[in-house]
Amino acid sequence: MLELRPLTTADGEAAYMFLQAFAPDENGFENPYRGCSKETFLTQELLLILDHAQGRNLKENYVPETWYFLWDDDQMVGLFRIRHFLTEALAQGAGHIGYGIHPDHRGKGYATRGLALAVEEAAKLIPEDEVYLSCHKDNPASLRVQLKNHARIDHEDEVEYYTRIPLPKHLHR
Repeated sequence: MLELRPLTTADGEAAYMFLQAFAPDENGFENPYRGCSKETFLTQELLLILDHAQGRNLKENYVPETWYFLWDDDQMVGLFRIRHFLTEALAQGAGHIGYGIHPDHRGKGYATRGLALAVEEAAKLIPEDEVYLSCHKDNPASLRVQLKNHARIDHEDEVEYYTRIPLPKHLHR
């Protein structure tokens, strides 16, 4: 069964292993945990990620962000990071949701289904009527995922497409 679950300390080791499969920056998906020791991740970084979801220990100009992992039965297949609100820079850049699918599970529809679930979660968290996303122009698969989830291209620059997805009204806070 496919489900999107918020990160917990119980999932720490699986999250660590998941993150080791990603480059530090892959098509805009930033992963500062590649190469981090498991002990450091589990005893320091994981706790900071969980604090950030609660708005605690944020760096200057950062916003609360909750990590949700996409699980297919007992396998962690994707990560969706939802920012609870946007600064001006985020509104013109990365947006509300960043996501990545584990390299072993790409091309199987997980991103499309996971983004649909992430949009539902975002509707419970964010005050806007739509979620903002972006994707690198050299990542057409990500743009297709967003368009399949009712995105419209809001604007673009030389490097990125910036899209908007309306939030489901029945879930909106």
